[in-house]
Amino acid sequence: MLHEVNGVELWVDTFGEAADPPVLLIGLSWPDELCAQLTGRYVVRYDLRDTGRSTYADPDAPAYDLRDLVADAAGLINGPTHVVGLGVGGFIAQLLALDHEVASLTLVSTRAVAPGPVDPDLEDHDAAVMGQLFGRPAPDWTDRDSVVDYMTGSAQLLAGSQGFDEQDARTWAGRVFDRSGKSAAAQRASHLGTMFAAIECGPRWRERLPGITAKTLVIHGDEDPFFPHQNGEALAAEIPNARLLTLPGIGQGLPRATWPTVVPALLSHTA
Repeated sequence: MLHEVNGVELWVDTFGEAADPPVLLIGLSWPDELCAQLTGRYVVRYDLRDTGRSTYADPDAPAYDLRDLVADAAGLINGPTHVVGLGVGGFIAQLLALDHEVASLTLVSTRAVAPGPVDPDLEDHDAAVMGQLFGRPAPDWTDRDSVVDYMTGSAQLLAGSQGFDEQDARTWAGRVFDRSGKSAAAQRASHLGTMFAAIECGPRWRERLPGITAKTLVIHGDEDPFFPHQNGEALAAEIPNARLLTLPGIGQGLPRATWPTVVPALLSHTA
């Protein structure tokens, strides 16, 4: 359903009972089946601005900034909430934990600096994989089959040696397409989060990470070519008392192969 928050409308899906501990999932794609496995939790999943069924402005030249996206997330919280941020959603989650009270923080496949040049001590995107990823012909973003094929190829490049499931990749890409806007820009943003390359993300927040007081779990695949594992190590080292859960053979995200490990970890962390 649509919720009016911070001057925009965000599409929100929930799983579980409202009386259970709340868990806010931030990111571009959280499969229904994974959300449903977080039993005993009130799971809140939402479409960011310019994605899915939420408010569209201009994904290629957004007028909002990263702090507006943080304010959007804060507007969905009613009391201390367990916050989980995946990929670029991890940027929002880190700032939410720094500037608002959260019950716990989980950071998945993310890093401590915004899009653009990384700090000298952090490992950047894998150049060879990025060349393959962005060197392919772009799909017809208005054609479902073209987008599903393209995103399945992307999933394979980013999955690591143990993370790729073609059927899951095709199913999830199709679901994202079906819930997103009809324009090419809307589809690109919904699948790739392209607005993060255009929005203003300053000021830096990495130096503030020692100020996070919420208990923190960092989950990161050791074969992640987009935000290499060393970025997860840095987050776990710089956030006080954070715990690092490394997923062997896994790249970006939480493919089905990780769920037997990740679901119990999330349930324990959000207890």
